[in-house]
Amino acid sequence: MHPFTLVFLVFLAAMALTRLWLSRRQERYILAHRDSVPAAFAEKIALEDHHKAADYSIAKLRLGRWSLAWEVLWLLIWTLGGGIDFIDQWWRAQGLGPLATGIGVILSITLLMSLLDLPFSWYSTFVIEQRFGFNKMTLKLWISDLLKAGALMLLIGVPLVAAILWLMNQAGEWWWLYAWGVWAGFTLLMIWAYPTFIAPLFNKFKPLQDESLKKRIEKLLQRAGFHSQGVFVIDGSKRSAHGNAYFTGFGRNKRIVFYDTLLESLSPEEVEAVLAHELGHFKRHHIRKSLALSLLVALGGFALLAWLMQQAWFYTALGVSTPSTHAALVLFMLVLPVFTFFLGPLFAMLSRKHEFEADEFASQQSNPRALISALVNLYRENASTLTPDPVHSAFYDSHPPASIRIQHLERLAHSG
Repeated sequence: MHPFTLVFLVFLAAMALTRLWLSRRQERYILAHRDSVPAAFAEKIALEDHHKAADYSIAKLRLGRWSLAWEVLWLLIWTLGGGIDFIDQWWRAQGLGPLATGIGVILSITLLMSLLDLPFSWYSTFVIEQRFGFNKMTLKLWISDLLKAGALMLLIGVPLVAAILWLMNQAGEWWWLYAWGVWAGFTLLMIWAYPTFIAPLFNKFKPLQDESLKKRIEKLLQRAGFHSQGVFVIDGSKRSAHGNAYFTGFGRNKRIVFYDTLLESLSPEEVEAVLAHELGHFKRHHIRKSLALSLLVALGGFALLAWLMQQAWFYTALGVSTPSTHAALVLFMLVLPVFTFFLGPLFAMLSRKHEFEADEFASQQSNPRALISALVNLYRENASTLTPDPVHSAFYDSHPPASIRIQHLERLAHSG
């Protein structure tokens, strides 16, 4: 066994066992607190709703463990089991050029991986979400979404893959820097294009009709110094009962978006507070910082790939018999998450820091009590657990636990 094969197996086992351990911790912690609503929420959330949140969280955890086993199994099949090599050799036998062969290999593996994930997506939507009253999607709409996503992958993904593979083959020693430039440009283009050209393929966007709420929001935008293309309502209720709000795009193409389900469950003052929180991310430059960080990480990734693709052991140790640029790219994308898994808590910690900062901004621009009320309503409506395991939360959660976040807002309300 090649030493790198052993390193890969050790990291894969460590990742899988850690994920399993964290999942078990989370389930035990939630079960231990299932029959008692935390004191901070006792007057606002009924025990029945608390039970629902606990059972919903546990159902998702158990599905996640099956998904983990499936993921690990197929990663081993793709790599050490020779799956990538089999598909690579089949495409090579077709006598196509290096670029067409590479595109064929990558598309084939991407399609097969998507098909392998379908049972979990279907079960999550039509069993778990349905059981807890969240699913509004029909099978026809689910299939339609899959076909649209597949078409977009071909329309957008194939030119991107082709450009990167061409650079890997033709651009010489510094190909990775040029490829990173292409990736950075593509990322910015997608952020700009998403609200206007991509999102409307899946949902209908209508301008906000409630004039009193619209005026309240416009005043908030003026106070915050935020200019956007408009305030829109998305028909999220045709897929899910979950509520949300966000803003997307950049430059003059920014949009503020509310799910119709959120507007139905919150008062105007609560909606204003939720929007103030989202604006906090913009005013505190979290989107720019996150984008810069992701592009910096991508630059390091391309540089690492440029080195790895020159190492014969990178291919043989992971089950590929014939080195190539496309095989290096596929292996890198499949194997990298195994080695970067333990960096996840650092990014989660940064995200939680941003959430606290956005809450602080919201408390300055709106009523913090309204944000507390809105969050409690959203926790209840979305069946979010109020009692996450602290270790699991620190490892994964992009948002602070409910009790800690509410305590932070309570302090802001008192200090204000």
